[in-house]
Amino acid sequence: MQVRWNGTLAILGVVAGLAGGALAQATGPATLSVEKIHAKPTLQKTMENAGKGSSIGRVTEAFDTQLMDRLNASRKFKVTAVSDQADLLKAVNRAGQAAEVKTLNYGLVATLDDFEDSTERMEFKTLNKVGLKRKVRLSVVAKIYNLAMDPPELYETANIQVAKKDDRTESVELQKNAELTDEVMILAVRDAAQQIADRVVNVAFPAKVLAKTDKQITINRGDSTGVEIGQVWQVMSQGKTLTDPDTGEVLGREEAVVGKARVIAVQPKFCTAELVEGADKVTEGMVVRQPTAPKPQ
Repeated sequence: MQVRWNGTLAILGVVAGLAGGALAQATGPATLSVEKIHAKPTLQKTMENAGKGSSIGRVTEAFDTQLMDRLNASRKFKVTAVSDQADLLKAVNRAGQAAEVKTLNYGLVATLDDFEDSTERMEFKTLNKVGLKRKVRLSVVAKIYNLAMDPPELYETANIQVAKKDDRTESVELQKNAELTDEVMILAVRDAAQQIADRVVNVAFPAKVLAKTDKQITINRGDSTGVEIGQVWQVMSQGKTLTDPDTGEVLGREEAVVGKARVIAVQPKFCTAELVEGADKVTEGMVVRQPTAPKPQ
């Protein structure tokens, strides 16, 4: 099975929708093997030639730490780190037949395919000030594999793009250029790692309505999964299993929006939301998804 992320809500239904597949019969805690992030070879060479090899090295090191932290904080996986693709393949569950698979096994490969760390000097003559504008931009391609299959099958790809900037004009701040660089870089890495962790969790375990009381629902997403007060989530009714007529591959399940809910409280392991639309149609067990924000032009 192969599912590609196209920038809109994907109709995945990974676990429930794979009728007859390995994951449909899986039990026990999910395992996730995460390959050490690396920069695309051409990008690595370009950065080294530009004298910024240390910058990209700091990014990849920070990314490994941040990504593992975010995945562990999701409380959805038993996470193990592997050094390269060869080690990732060793994590494949080769128990034999699909009926013998006991756990959900996933693999995550993330590649840094674009990176910018630039500084622009600005002069404000009317204010008699000099400033610095620093910009850090990351582009990371993440691939999520089903390791319960032999050979492993690609579930989804995601291209995560993050840009952070910081402007400083005071003389004291200008003297802290190194700290400025690392601060902006860490913010960008942390944001990208959170987005990837959220995507992995949503592929494996779509958010669901745990309980409903009148116009209030409880969702199994907590403060470590990017949920924030004020977010509006869509409640989905799932229909028939969708199969690609050309390949016979199961793509997921048909989904229709039946309601909308605004998050009003966030706890470590769950959040509470107020139904603002379709309160009479929402029931326990329904999938909840956060609409994807349009990319800036």
